[in-house]
Amino acid sequence: MNYRHEFHAGNFADVFKHIVLTRILLHLLKKETAFRYIDTHAGSGFYDLFGEEAEKTAEWRAGLGKLIDHDAPVAARNLIEPYLRLTAPAADEAATPRRLYPGSPAIAAALLRPQDRMICCELHPKAAQDLQSHLGRDRRVKIIEIDGFTGLNAFVPPVERRGVVLIDPAFEARDDLDRSLNVLESAWRKWSTGIFLLWYPIKDQREVELSLKRLSAGKIKRILRLELQIAEPTPVGPLAANGLLIVNPPFPLEGESEIILPFLSQAMGEDAFARHRIEWLAGE
Repeated sequence: MNYRHEFHAGNFADVFKHIVLTRILLHLLKKETAFRYIDTHAGSGFYDLFGEEAEKTAEWRAGLGKLIDHDAPVAARNLIEPYLRLTAPAADEAATPRRLYPGSPAIAAALLRPQDRMICCELHPKAAQDLQSHLGRDRRVKIIEIDGFTGLNAFVPPVERRGVVLIDPAFEARDDLDRSLNVLESAWRKWSTGIFLLWYPIKDQREVELSLKRLSAGKIKRILRLELQIAEPTPVGPLAANGLLIVNPPFPLEGESEIILPFLSQAMGEDAFARHRIEWLAGE
């Protein structure tokens, strides 16, 4: 698949991924010591939900749009509210000036403190230029025009010793999941206490299972697997299911996921096919 983010910003996968990322960052903020955020495929940083690309697919209306319109139980609302505070204004077409949907580096930049730092990798020249224009003046942010798969091993372990890595490639090649897992395992060997968050699309569940099987028998000790499906996955057609692997997740995240994922499934899914998964591939 080719996951050009301009067409998919704010869709169900973004909602899922960015809520979990926000929860992880908020847990890191509970300690005074500095941490580092590393984004291996950072993208442009911000996206216009009413721009030509996003309107061509209108995927955000079935993602962020549904989430905004759906009444959440108090427990779920409290957990997703920090994410909505950052993103919901982007869905207001009447707002002046119009707000843009923040991608993962923009969400991180909005939450980080003065002592925290972030590294954003982006190989595509136009996306790197856009990201530079959005976040380049922020002294906490370093933007590098490089393939994050190549660069990650050079950036871990960070001097702060605490932090989170988001591995979120475009999945333009069939072997991108296996390549992502290779990079994850290599980076973990250098920084075994770091938090790693790996996003993956699900077009064929059997292929995903074969790729992930190696992790359950590997050396990484704590891997939480979260998946969200809103419709029946097919090899072709729109993305309908996706997952996150979280290595060394903050301890409250599993319990939070048990509240968040059923709500997301209900709010954005089609009743007959909406599903979610919360399990440990290794550890707990």
